[in-house]
Amino acid sequence: QVQLVESGGGLVQAGGSLRLSCASSGRTFSSYGMAWFRQIPGKERDFVSGISYRGGTTTYADSAKGRFTISRDNAKKTVSLQMNSLKPEDTAVYYCAQSRTAVAVTGVAAISAWGQGTQVTVSS
Repeated sequence: QVQLVESGGGLVQAGGSLRLSCASSGRTFSSYGMAWFRQIPGKERDFVSGISYRGGTTTYADSAKGRFTISRDNAKKTVSLQMNSLKPEDTAVYYCAQSRTAVAVTGVAAISAWGQGTQVTVSS
């Protein structure tokens, strides 16, 4: 069972930046697409960004386009999310996720493993 461990969350003022990282314990990390989702209490877990197994394809939610950048380092078995120009509405718990396939996915049904989540709070 692969383990995903996120880091980098915290409190930041609106307009600021944060970089989330996720480390995988899986031996086949480079074979799978990875993604970031976020969730606020009482709401569904929403897609933020995805990346294919070699990083050649990336996808973003409309809310993340132009502000967030996903990347991966297969040698280090990590995936990162650089978040710039943060807004209060970006406040949520952010989850790292591994896809069931090699492609960049956008739906929770395509996820085979989740991290424990890291809190991001953006103050106005």
